[in-house]
Amino acid sequence: MRIAVEGCMHGDLDNVYKALQYMEQVQNIKIDLLLCCGDFQAVRNEYDLKSLNVPPKYRAMNSFWKYYSGAEIAPYPTIFIGGNHEASNYLWELYYGGWAAPNIYFLGVAGVVKFGNIRIGGLSGIYNARHYRLGHYERPPYNEDTIRSVYHVREYDVQKLMQVEEPIDIFLSHDWPVGITDYGNWKQLVKFKPFFEKEIQERRLGSKAAAELLEKLKPPYWFSAHLHCKFAALVQHGEGGPLTKFLALDKCLPKRKFLQVIELEAEPGPYEIHYDEEWLAITRRFHEIFPSTAKNANYGNLRLQMQDCRQWVQSRLKERGAKPFEFVMTVPCYDPSRSVSNSPLAGCNRNPQTESLLKFLELPYLLDDISESGPSGSSIPFSDSGSFVNSEDIQIDDIDDGDEESAEPEDA
Repeated sequence: MRIAVEGCMHGDLDNVYKALQYMEQVQNIKIDLLLCCGDFQAVRNEYDLKSLNVPPKYRAMNSFWKYYSGAEIAPYPTIFIGGNHEASNYLWELYYGGWAAPNIYFLGVAGVVKFGNIRIGGLSGIYNARHYRLGHYERPPYNEDTIRSVYHVREYDVQKLMQVEEPIDIFLSHDWPVGITDYGNWKQLVKFKPFFEKEIQERRLGSKAAAELLEKLKPPYWFSAHLHCKFAALVQHGEGGPLTKFLALDKCLPKRKFLQVIELEAEPGPYEIHYDEEWLAITRRFHEIFPSTAKNANYGNLRLQMQDCRQWVQSRLKERGAKPFEFVMTVPCYDPSRSVSNSPLAGCNRNPQTESLLKFLELPYLLDDISESGPSGSSIPFSDSGSFVNSEDIQIDDIDDGDEESAEPEDA
């Protein structure tokens, strides 16, 4: 099985798919799956742009809407996680994962799926210490604070992933695990990204949550993006222990290292994306403490004995099958020929895929519960000097590529 991995998509699906098709032709190979490490920007229409955390003048429809509408079909099964530049209102509809468009699957805020016999896990968003132990209190339409905090990683979702016991083959995170630079050529890295050096030395470059998951899950492969550069590392987990090959990739631009293809031993195809039995059991068990306000989950009340829950899920999957519920459009798609003012654009929606999955698991729908704006009902300020500096606070070239690009090598 050949799997292509891409760094930050930034809505540029057309060019990424063209690059893969060119690679197939030149190298005479077949790509079975594409993985994207965040900043996917699944923007369906102009309303979704309002949930994208970039200055308004940089907001653009790009190309995802064509795949959402069916005008284009993804030539490869595509699985993605969220980053810090997303149509957060749409991804919230698919909190548990689901088809964002035909043949394009969102792994969820946290999730595990199977592709053939390969297990793929992922964690969306980026780490910020101030919001880590809060619940999911943000709801669209977002204000200037919640449009940023909505994509900050929460302890609840990390705790779900920490319950995974069966081996994960590939794990995706948007930001890097903190300390991962210890296992690669960080001196070479800071030659091209000199502003990373202080954060590396102070162990603030990256995600503490991702580092905990790396230590627990020990997957053979871990891919990240976010910092717009290629960086490789090899982590050995204890003396004689398993190895994790880590690779961070760039964003899709000419002369940038944004793609990597790996080959894995796998059962014969054809391959399909399927629900993962263990993950559905974890989802069902954790649902009762889902934190739908700023208050964190109460883990003390959680019964973590999984055997009965696992058997129940196994029985349900045997009855129905493990294919995800079918894609459903929930809002009108962008139409270049139509004025925005005439577009009947909806706000927050219940996605039928999410409703069907929860019904299948016999769980209540909690995503549209009325939320608190923050602790004690007040808005949470975004900036925080005590948070890990891995994302919004260090210089990366999401918006202004001026001085930043000069630090990139010619062939990056």
